[in-house]
Amino acid sequence: LAAVRDFDRELRGPAVLTPHPGEFRRLAAALALDDDTASPGGRRDAAAELARRLGCVVVLKGAGTVVTDGQRTFVNETGNAALATAGTGDVLTGLIAGLLAQGLDPERAAALGVEAHALAGDRAAAHGERGLIASDLLAELRGVLNP
Repeated sequence: LAAVRDFDRELRGPAVLTPHPGEFRRLAAALALDDDTASPGGRRDAAAELARRLGCVVVLKGAGTVVTDGQRTFVNETGNAALATAGTGDVLTGLIAGLLAQGLDPERAAALGVEAHALAGDRAAAHGERGLIASDLLAELRGVLNP
């Protein structure tokens, strides 16, 4: 998106963006926004500003994942470092998309998706964080979503 000229004008309809900090920095630079993602307060403010600018929900992934529509903000403190493994963000995005397809509004789908993803990550890591791969989350997600 950051490479698409005037992408902020082309974004239409409800959307959920799920950038990791590096992707966030590129989006923020393209829009001339502050990209202070180093501090917890900075992460919240930067994500909220991007959400307001684009009129969407932003899920800024990382330790203390931030979910915001620009007005309301939720910070998820659960999860673990194994969720930084390649592909786990794709699992999160797929989960959020599935919740949207079931009729949840973008903010609720994002917050629920982040929470369920982190809990599944914690359950999967109970067997050890080393060697955890994205597909390990799928089996755990069933238990989280169907208690």
